[in-house]
Amino acid sequence: MSDADQIVSTAEHNVAVDAAREAGAVAMSYFGGEFAQWDKGDDSPVTEADIAVDNLLRKRLGEAFPGHGWLSEETEDNSDRLAQHRIWIVDPIDGTRAFMRGEPHFTICIALVEQARPISAIVFNPASGEMYEAVRGGGARLNGQPIAPSGKAQLAGARMLGTPSFYHSKRWAVPWPDIHVEKRNSIAYRVALVAAGQFDGCIGLSSVNDWDLAAADLILHEAGGRISRRDGTELLYNQRSVRHAGFIASGHALHPALIGQLANWRPRASNLVSS
Repeated sequence: MSDADQIVSTAEHNVAVDAAREAGAVAMSYFGGEFAQWDKGDDSPVTEADIAVDNLLRKRLGEAFPGHGWLSEETEDNSDRLAQHRIWIVDPIDGTRAFMRGEPHFTICIALVEQARPISAIVFNPASGEMYEAVRGGGARLNGQPIAPSGKAQLAGARMLGTPSFYHSKRWAVPWPDIHVEKRNSIAYRVALVAAGQFDGCIGLSSVNDWDLAAADLILHEAGGRISRRDGTELLYNQRSVRHAGFIASGHALHPALIGQLANWRPRASNLVSS
């Protein structure tokens, strides 16, 4: 990135941080109260808070940078975004289920993407006040302080994020060693916690979308960690399809071990022997 581009992305980043804080206040005005909620299909919930935050972010970022494209979970996709030099990729509330249950494990995610990769990123948890942010080439921060992932290199004893039943599933041909597992609904929050070294890693085998990963991707990368597809290749954003077949996130030292463990995952069609 040139110096001029760096200055531009920093200016855009600062506007996005302010917008995220304003959006956080909107989300918290609903949090813990009563609000409309419905299902978008495929067992995907949404609330009026998601829509309110989405509308605010689109207005603030669109007014400030009218030439940028837009992709959000709560806005109908438009292929016009593919022709844009820079595009905002937004998840107004990542972790809607946690939000609906009154659990403080949801985030507001904003990424600015150029040439298929994020150059500015924010993952903000307004319930806890955690503001994770990064600009490409500038490191990653939590509430203004630099962060880094753990140096854990072995699976044994690792602190992982996800659903315990997944790690203990009989579909693992080789079981995981003894690990600690905690659940967070927001995918971006999981990756941000890994970036800050509070957990060693997280993996996902289900399909995820650009808005789940783009902001957290840059934060982990700038913190000194690694996020990839399940085969270890780089994630690309603002493509014709915005879906990804899972991900792996960790510090660099643990990443090869996680990729190796995924080779032990048996497809659902396998004949499993009950114990």
